[in-house]
Amino acid sequence: MRLHSVDRLVLGTAQFGSAYGVANRSGRVPDDELGAILRRAAEAGIATIDTAPSYGDCEKRLGEIGVDGWRIVSKLPELPLPCSDPGSWVRSEVSAILERLALTSLHGLLIHRPEQLLGPEGARIFQALEDLQVQQVVAKIGVSVYGPEDLEALWPTYRFDLVQCPLSIVDRRFVASGCLERLGAEGIEVHTRSAFLQGLLLMRPDERPATFQKWQSVFDRLDAWVLEQSMTPVQACLAYPLSCPEVDHVVVGVDNSRHLEQILDSLGQSPLEFPAALASEDLDLVNPTRWPTP
Repeated sequence: MRLHSVDRLVLGTAQFGSAYGVANRSGRVPDDELGAILRRAAEAGIATIDTAPSYGDCEKRLGEIGVDGWRIVSKLPELPLPCSDPGSWVRSEVSAILERLALTSLHGLLIHRPEQLLGPEGARIFQALEDLQVQQVVAKIGVSVYGPEDLEALWPTYRFDLVQCPLSIVDRRFVASGCLERLGAEGIEVHTRSAFLQGLLLMRPDERPATFQKWQSVFDRLDAWVLEQSMTPVQACLAYPLSCPEVDHVVVGVDNSRHLEQILDSLGQSPLEFPAALASEDLDLVNPTRWPTP
C-alpha cells in the first residue's frame, strides 16, 4: 500500500556533516554509524538521499562510503554576488558536488535560496540548470522553498520538476494555501521535510528547550492527541505528510541506527483524521530559520 510505504522515505543527511537539529544530543554521526545507517536504509527499501554542500562535510563522507546506485538530491549554495558568469559558477558548483559524491550525475538539483531566482541573475542560474539537465548531468531540477509565498512568486516565471517544502502535523501552510494540491495537479515531484521539526516534536516536555515554552499549548495538544491515538510521536509525525497524496517523498533525518529503526517501525499506520487544532500558523515556531540561535 503506497500510503505508508518505505520507498516514500528519503534519507536526510544534515546530521552526517554536523550536529544538526534542536534535539540532537549525540553530535555528528560517526563513520561506523553512518555506514550502518546507509546499509540498513538500503536494505529496508529507501532509495533516495537528500544532501547539500551546506551540510558540512556530508557529501565528502557519502562519496567515501559510496552512494552509487542511490538517487541523490543535492542543492546549489547561494550565488556569491557580484558574479560575472552565473552559468560558469553553477557548472563549477555541480562539478564539485559530483566530485565529492564520487558520482557522474544527480537525480535532483535544487536551488537552496529561492529568492535568488527572482533577482537579476535568476534567469541565467535557471538556464544553467536546464543545460545540465539536457546534458543528463541532472535528471530533475527544482527548488527548496520555505513558505507558500516562495512558490507563488516563482510560479509565473519558472517550471520545476521537483519541489522540496516543509510539511508537518503542526505546519500545514502548503496544504492550507492550496500549493500542495497545485503541485500534485501539475505533476511536480514533491519532497517534504521537517516532519519532526528538527526533532522538536519528538521531545518529552522536560526535554524541550526553554525558548519554546511560549508554544507549550501546541505541544500539549499534540502530546494529548498522540496519547489518545495510542501512537508514538514518530508514528504521528510521519503519518501526517504520508497521508497527503500529493507528497511523493518525505525526508527524514536520523542521528543513529536506532532512530532509523524507530522510523521504519512507524510505517503502516491506518489513515487518520488530523484535528485542525494541532496546527500552528506561528512562523516563529514552524520555521526553524526564525528560531533564536542557541
